This record gives sequence, structure tokens and C-alpha cells, in this order.
Amino acid sequence: MRMNFRPLPLPLILAAALPCLSSSSLLALDEVPETAASAAAIEHFEKKIRPLLSARCYSCHSAKAKTVHGGLLLDSAAGIAKGGDSGPAISPKTPDESLLLTVLKYSDDDIQMPPKGKLPDDEIALLTDWVRRGAVFPKSDDAVMLMDDGIDFDEGRKFWSFQPANEQPLPDVRHKTWPAQRMDHFLLAAMEQNDLQPSPEAGKATLLRRLSFDLTGLPPAPEDVEAFLLDNRPDAYERQVDRLLQSPQFGERWARFWLDLARYTDKTASWLDSTGDAHLYRDWIVQAMNQDMPYDEFVKRQLATDMMPSTGPEDLPALGFLGLSPNYWKELKLPCEIIKVIVADEWEERVDAVTRTYLGLTVACARCHDHKFDPISTEDYYALAGIFASCRIAGRPTIEEELYEPVKEAKSKVEGLQKTLASLKKKKPVPTEKINELTQQIKIIEESTPYYNTPVATVMVEESLHVVRAGKRADEGSTLDYRPEPQDLNLFIRGNPNRLGDVVPRRFLTVLSPSSSSPQRFNNGSGRLELAEAITSDAASLTARVIVNRIWGRYFGQGLVTTPSNFGQLGARPSHPELLDDMAARFIKNGWSLKTLHREIVLSATYRQSSNPDAADMNVDPDNRLLSRMPRRRLDYEQWRDAMLLSSGQLDQTLGGPAVTLDDNNNHRRTLYATVHRRDMSNVLLSHDFPDPTSHSPMRQQTTTALQGLYALNGPLLSHQADALAARLISDCETDEARIDRAYHLLFSRPPTNRERQLGLAFLQDTGEPADGESAAGDQAADAWPKYAHVLLMSNEFAYVD
Repeated sequence: MRMNFRPLPLPLILAAALPCLSSSSLLALDEVPETAASAAAIEHFEKKIRPLLSARCYSCHSAKAKTVHGGLLLDSAAGIAKGGDSGPAISPKTPDESLLLTVLKYSDDDIQMPPKGKLPDDEIALLTDWVRRGAVFPKSDDAVMLMDDGIDFDEGRKFWSFQPANEQPLPDVRHKTWPAQRMDHFLLAAMEQNDLQPSPEAGKATLLRRLSFDLTGLPPAPEDVEAFLLDNRPDAYERQVDRLLQSPQFGERWARFWLDLARYTDKTASWLDSTGDAHLYRDWIVQAMNQDMPYDEFVKRQLATDMMPSTGPEDLPALGFLGLSPNYWKELKLPCEIIKVIVADEWEERVDAVTRTYLGLTVACARCHDHKFDPISTEDYYALAGIFASCRIAGRPTIEEELYEPVKEAKSKVEGLQKTLASLKKKKPVPTEKINELTQQIKIIEESTPYYNTPVATVMVEESLHVVRAGKRADEGSTLDYRPEPQDLNLFIRGNPNRLGDVVPRRFLTVLSPSSSSPQRFNNGSGRLELAEAITSDAASLTARVIVNRIWGRYFGQGLVTTPSNFGQLGARPSHPELLDDMAARFIKNGWSLKTLHREIVLSATYRQSSNPDAADMNVDPDNRLLSRMPRRRLDYEQWRDAMLLSSGQLDQTLGGPAVTLDDNNNHRRTLYATVHRRDMSNVLLSHDFPDPTSHSPMRQQTTTALQGLYALNGPLLSHQADALAARLISDCETDEARIDRAYHLLFSRPPTNRERQLGLAFLQDTGEPADGESAAGDQAADAWPKYAHVLLMSNEFAYVD
């Protein structure tokens, strides 16, 4: 990272930060809620560790083993804790010295496990990391009701998240004039039961800044704040809500929320399949959000728009949810047994992304065995995996195929000419005349072919993948055989595609299907459309709960369910179950309208509360689960950067288009359009809590690190934006006092206090004597203003929303 060091005065840095150094803003942001942390650890165990233990250890060290060797059981938390004949398996205080790791690494001459041969290094590394992180092993008494012959699905359907969502009667409250929306009644009732009172309504300027960031990701213009302050109509706030909901920037703000879930990327490693015009998917999401596409339609188009007669080629970018899935390198010189495992891992990733995003369920944990906690069988997993095994990633133009046929021919000709060009350029001497002739031919073909530059979306096509041997012997490599007909997968014993069980027909999850019958087979091609329809019909209540909870979490810092992608047994229980059910039921009743949901939340009295904490309330509800105050929230990196660009007057608000790298100092587009590289992530994004695009990300985990502070002090972004902001202030206003006032209105949506104004004036006027005695006062002022602007941009108040 290139550093542009510009020394800033410490007293001014501290003074600029003082207005917002409250106890709320100084919370350790790298602390992850316990429920979220434990759920993530258990999910990792179920997906990575238990299958490994099952495959390598359970034949000798489980309750089902014919003989338990060494008295050691590794299939339960109790067994792990107890250890075996040789002592404890895990040493919590010195994990690297744990006996389990010693025997796995063959460090002990007396005991080496497994006795038939040392495990591969990557498997030992997984188990080592697990032990170092505390050897999390879920308690067996948390598991679902299991019968001798499998899962009791009728019992499983009784779990709260699998129940139908219904509108709930409004609870009685004492403070009857406070609720502004239905949701307020439920929240107020819970507050009153705990002797809490709602906080006063926030001031109008604070409220508009909060609303603008939440709905558009940008701060309000000073002129909009002034107009709102002067608007005394009873529906003045409601008018602001409707204005911002109709803003094109609404779609950009909420598209980024969705792209985290969809593990969006613009680029991937050069040796993997190209992501094509990936930005078409991102732009489709923006458009869908702005148009308030019904969420059930939104789901269907992302999974199967190509199978829907009501949609056309212009909707194909929606398939980027699956089309941009991570894919792994397949070295076809290797035996097909290895390639089959790689392909099976890709199918698992798609099952995981789809079920966690739309259903909030960790179905991929059932790849190797029945889910240990939720009513999801191994057959359920392979029923879904067969859907993704019956389609593959490909590129398709966003126009009708018949219109694109001439383009295919033209591109084939151009490709041939370019190969010839490449070979000619290597000759000595270089045949310049021939090169110019071929270059002109290419130009003519490109310009004369209609639709030549039609974007090609990365989509799914109906072809099943089969891995077969390239020859008769295993050492002759592998071939990927794509076939037009769909396939049902065999159950893979312990997740191994080279050990096959019974064939499992493609279908939906048993627990979410009507209880009166077995799940119906999917017969329409791969089954993608039938899957999407099941998600929004059979599983409608769960699907609605999940998306309502996700959006709620973005407004209030945490969801009603604090594990937004796990609504199973290991997930958190809702803090307000009746409220979640009521909102989910009405979300469906209102035509799955996301904007209606947003509108209800931001019009609520709960949302409009002040964020100033009351000491007594903090003692009763320190985590603010009852929402007796609005949480103060730190801006995402995207909001923070965009707010800088907007305040300095440099933000390019053009919608859509290809991504632009953040390393380009002339990139003034919204951060939504910054290049996301799956295998070579931008260091700036990495250091500012951007999610890993290789996997589904249920929520941002905010951290506070020294590197972030150094970036704010010395990074090129703040340096350049401070210069631009200073230039704007000097151009807009004639006096330093007016410039300071303007800066505060631009950055904080408020005027400075007298103390803040005096601090700023004192710094700007106290430039000191130049060393050579020749620099003009104007030059000194021009140097002082960027420093002053830099301090304001890196202040806490600019990075938080109240």
C-alpha cells in the first residue's frame, strides 16, 4: 500500500473525535456475539471436522465401533472431554501439546494414529486448527429427535422455524400513543415487561442522516437537511422516506447487502472458468431492488429465470447467483476418483449457498451423514445436490439466440484473425503492412456486425456433468462428459463420491414438504424451477422469516434471530418470536414487497428513537435486544468511502457498468462498482471487513485494527479526498468561519458547536512562521485546509451514524 504521509496535529485529531466518543461508539467492534460465534464454530465442525473424524477415526473410536480401541471415544463431546487409556485427548491450556495432535503427527514413537498410515497434511492441519480453537464439539442433547430407522420428520416439523407464520394479535401496552407501526406494539410490550421505556425521538437532522445512509448508503445533502428542518407538515418525515425509497441509490445500497449473501465476484483466478460480464448480475440486482421486484419472483429468477416462460434473455444475468459460484481447478491428468471429489465439493458449495441464503438452513452439513441437529437427512442433501449436478455454468448472450448467431460467426472469424496477428508480430522483420491489413479487417467485422458487443451473462445451462476415465486405466487421466439429460445422484457414503449408495431422486427437503405425503420428485429438467417454487410455496413461511430477519438486522445491527443464516436447532431463538411471525406473514400477504417492509421499519417509532443510551437501561439490557434505544452503528467501508467522495464533490453517481479497481486514484465511482477479485482481494477491502467472496456471508463482522487507523492517517484515499474537500470549501465560501460551517454540514449534517468552530479557526490561523520566511500566507492557508479536512474525514463522527 502506498503511503502519503501528511503529519496531522494530535490535539486537532482528538478534538475532532471528541463529539462522538461516547461509551456506545467505543465498544470493541471485533467482539462477535456469542451466539453467532458458537454457531459458526459448530457449523465448521459439522461441515469439516465431523466428516473427517467419521472417515478416519470412528471405525475404532466411536460408540458404534465393534471394539473401542484405547478406551477413547471421538464421537461425542463427553468422550472427547474424558479421553482414553493414555490420558486426555485434548489439552485446553496447551492445545499444540494435545495427545490427539501428537499421535496424528506421528511425533510419538509409541502411539501413531491412524496405524495404517499418517493422514494427509491438509487433514492434520484442519484438526490442528480445530483443537487450537477450542475443539468445539456440539453436545448430543441438542440434536433433533432421532428414531432407530432415521429422523422423525413429524417431530422435526414442530420446531419453531418450520411452523406456518401467522399474523399475531397486538399485545396490550401501557404507552398506547407511542406505537407508529404494528411492529412497535410488540417491541413496546417487551420493553414494558422489563420496566424499560422507549428513548425520545431523535432530532430531525440526526433522523434524516440515519435514514439517508440506511436507504441510499449516502449522507443527505445540506440543502435536504435544511428543507426538512423547515418542513412542519405532519407527514414531513414520511415524505422523506418515500423520496429516498424512490431514489436510484436505494437499489445500489441494498444490492450490496444481497451480494454479500451471493458471494459476488467480478474476477477469479486466471486458470479457472471466467466469470464473464459478472457486473451484469450486480446491475440486475440493483434494478430489481429499485423496481421492488416481489421477493418470491426475485428468488425464482435467480435460480431458474431461463426456465420461466414469463422472462426473456434480458433477465439471464439473474442466474449469476449460481453462475458466479466458486469453481475449483480440475487437473484432468489426475485419476477420475480425485476429480469426482472436486466436482462433489462444487455441488456442496451450491447446496450450501442456496439453502443458507434462502432458507437459513445448513443443509450441506448432511453431505456425509444425517444432520446431527436438524431434521435434514443425507438423502435430502443428495436430492438437492442432484439439481446442481444436472446443470453447469456457461455464457449466454442477453438477446435472442437467433439474433446472436451472426455474432458467433463474426467472433469466430475475429478470433482466427487475431491468432494470425499474434504469429505475425513474432516475425522478424515485422510485416507491418500485413498487420495493418488484418487489424482493419477485424475493425470492419466488429463494426458491421449488429449486436457484436452484446454482453454475455454467466448463467446455468441444462447439462449434467459426469466424470469418466480418459482411458481404461486409472493413470490415463479424466474426462468431463456433459450430457443434455438431468441426473439423479447416488448417495455418497460418508460424502465420498467413489463409494456409492442408493440413487436419490431430485426433490425438495422432506421437513419442508407437506407432511401428508413424501416430497414429490422434480421432473422439469434439472429441477431448478421446481426448487425455487418450493422455496417460495412449501417453505414460504421460513423463507419470509429469513429475509425479514436479514433486513431487520441491517437496520438495527442484529437480527431478531442473531444467526441470520441458521434458523435450525443450533441457531439463536428469536428475541421477539410473535413480531417475527407477524412481519413474515404480512410480508407474504403484501405480495412479498421488500420496499413495503423497508417502509414499515423506517416509519416505526422504534427506528426513530434517539441512540443516546440511558445508564439504567444499559444495566437492564446491555445488548439492546429489546431496542429501547436506536443502536449507534459504524458505517460499512462502502458507505464511508462513498460519503467522502460525495462530500468532496467528486462522487460519480452513474449507475451500473463494469467494475473499476480501487487502486485507481481516479476511481470516483461508488464502492459498489469496485472490482471484487475472488482469489486476489483488494488489500483495502480486506482490511476493512469486506466479506470473503469465496463463500456465503450472512453478516459483516466489524473490527477495529491498527491497520485501519494507519490507512485513515496515511492512505491515499483520505489524502486525496481531503485535498478535494478543502478545494471545494475554499471555492464555495469566502471566509474560514463559513467554510468550517459548510464542512460540518457536509460531513455531519449539523452546524459546528462554538468550541468546534473556535478550534478550527485557531488551527487555520496558527500556521506558524515559514522556515525560509518567503512563503505567502495564502500558501500556508492552502496547506492548512487539507490537514483540517483530513482530520474531519477521519473523525469518529464521520464514521458512525447515530
